[in-house]
Amino acid sequence: MPEFLRALRERVGHAPLFLSGVAGVVLDADDRLLLTRRSDLGYWALPSGIVEPGEQPARTLHRELAEECDVTVQIEGLVSLRSGDEVRYPNGDRASYLTALFRCRLHAGTARVADEESTAVGWFAPEALEELHTGGVLPAHQLVRAREGLAWRPGGPAGFDEPH
Repeated sequence: MPEFLRALRERVGHAPLFLSGVAGVVLDADDRLLLTRRSDLGYWALPSGIVEPGEQPARTLHRELAEECDVTVQIEGLVSLRSGDEVRYPNGDRASYLTALFRCRLHAGTARVADEESTAVGWFAPEALEELHTGGVLPAHQLVRAREGLAWRPGGPAGFDEPH
């Protein structure tokens, strides 16, 4: 947990927060997708993190991938910018995120668990995602983000939700 968030939680307890985040659809040379197994929620997810005050989202993604997976990437583009449903963490914390989803290519490094935020990392063929979802270890919102990132092409428009 970033220090600014730790200090904020000391003041507001478990109250819901609205935070800025990033996530990466990271592909290797074989077009496999990098997923991390979250230690807090237990499911597979796209690598992600919280944007710290004054930090640019692309920089956040580079930092998070280095800290969590020990890899560097080349960002191909912004896939989408969307807010999500409230997340309830096992410790009682509640948060909603505005997430910038980037599509990336592996540049260097061998993906591994590099910090306490993950219990495993793995490269998955796109066809395996549905099985992970039906097996209960890849939540629907993660599946939707992964599919969106896999379908996006460099130079393509970023997705967002239009008001109704």
